[in-house]
Amino acid sequence: MQTMNGTVSSIKILKMSERPLVYFKLDDQSCLIANHSLNFLADVENGMKLVVGGDFNKRNQFVVRKYCAYGPTRIMIEVENLEREKMSI
Repeated sequence: MQTMNGTVSSIKILKMSERPLVYFKLDDQSCLIANHSLNFLADVENGMKLVVGGDFNKRNQFVVRKYCAYGPTRIMIEVENLEREKMSI
């Protein structure tokens, strides 16, 4: 398994199914994720720093098996914002 890190951009859902296929760019490298793709969509947004582990396919796309975001994920940020809104009421 190889690892890469960089900044996420161009997140797109390529195939909607029980296990969606998601495309994104990590710096200039094209990446695909199917396993854990719903979690990925909840955790990651454009501009976030990410570390991924996986392998390259025949089309030189990096197929992600594992990922980890630097800092808080998107869903963590939204939960914190909701808690702040509750406190201000």
